[in-house]
Amino acid sequence: MMQSTSLVSSLSNSSPLSPPTTAAAAATCHRVEAPFTGVVTASSRVEFPSVHLRPYRSTLSPPRCAVSKSVKEDQEMALEDGQDDRIARIASAIRVIPNFPKPGILFQDITTLLLDTKAFRDTIDLFVERYKGKDISVVAGIEARGFIFGPPIALAIGAKFVPMRKPNKLPGEVISEEYSLEYGSDKMEMHVGAVQAGERALVIDDLIATGGTLCAAIRLLERVGVDVVECACVIELPELKGRDRLGDKPLFVLVNAPGA
Repeated sequence: MMQSTSLVSSLSNSSPLSPPTTAAAAATCHRVEAPFTGVVTASSRVEFPSVHLRPYRSTLSPPRCAVSKSVKEDQEMALEDGQDDRIARIASAIRVIPNFPKPGILFQDITTLLLDTKAFRDTIDLFVERYKGKDISVVAGIEARGFIFGPPIALAIGAKFVPMRKPNKLPGEVISEEYSLEYGSDKMEMHVGAVQAGERALVIDDLIATGGTLCAAIRLLERVGVDVVECACVIELPELKGRDRLGDKPLFVLVNAPGA
């Protein structure tokens, strides 16, 4: 997959993210207006543990903050002092590998983030701080890297974790949703009975590129009456415009990264 540098500082009044009450934002970064959902970003500093990996230099873009024009102040998420430092650590911990899986691609490798216990913890903490107390009962993780970030977030906010899997991976009765790829199509599956109508869900993956898998997950959940509150990713590749495919569904990301 491929990846991105941003952090949402607020949400729209119409956004379902905040049931009854919300915290006022205390972000210390600058604001700029963006056309859809807001993302707040920061950039870079990290100390790696001793691991046998080839040296690299991050090519991530410098920090910036963006807030959608639809965002209303009374639904802004609280941002703690020092949050920019945490996002900076996360951005620095993501390794960029050129020409993988094919020439011209800058692959955003989160395995180096997982080796840095501080950056990994910061990543989970930022998501937990955003969604705790928001009446989310389901965290739906997209195979495979959504399985890394989803379960600890679900446990921390008191939600169940539901895996969204590739075909023929789940052993029980499933419902499926087909989605388009650059060449051909694929399917996403979920266990029948894993979620109930009226539940509020967060969909999470490590990265949004073209947005196809996130859209399939949204459709799958909504088919059984689940309210998809928001999609969340560690990284976004803005050049691929996956955000546009989500329609009116909010998207929260930590890092914006170049895709090529």
